[in-house]
Amino acid sequence: MSRRSNAPIFWLLFGAGGMLSALLAPALVLATGLAAPLGWPFGADFMSYPRMLAFAQNWIGKGFIFVVISLFAWHAMHRIFHSLHDVGVHSGAVAKLVCYGVALVLTGVVLFGLLAVGG
Repeated sequence: MSRRSNAPIFWLLFGAGGMLSALLAPALVLATGLAAPLGWPFGADFMSYPRMLAFAQNWIGKGFIFVVISLFAWHAMHRIFHSLHDVGVHSGAVAKLVCYGVALVLTGVVLFGLLAVGG
């Protein structure tokens, strides 16, 4: 009798985070790191604190922020877990617990932070 594996769950989170980071990360870096500070194309106050706070207080904004940060974290930690073998660290139960535990804690922190924003 074969034992059930939890690997598909982690591969799903890894794949979703990888797709999201490949498609969305360059646009986020361009928008928040270059366009907004320079005032392109909507003006200098487009990403002002009151606007971003209103975005984070809206449930659609909360969902977007949660999905982006948590899936980026799961993708990164899954990649780090599988890269440990390349640097000579045997990826056993402790490495799995640390890597996926960090992703789980980050997801919880993001969820708690977004719920604390109110709205």
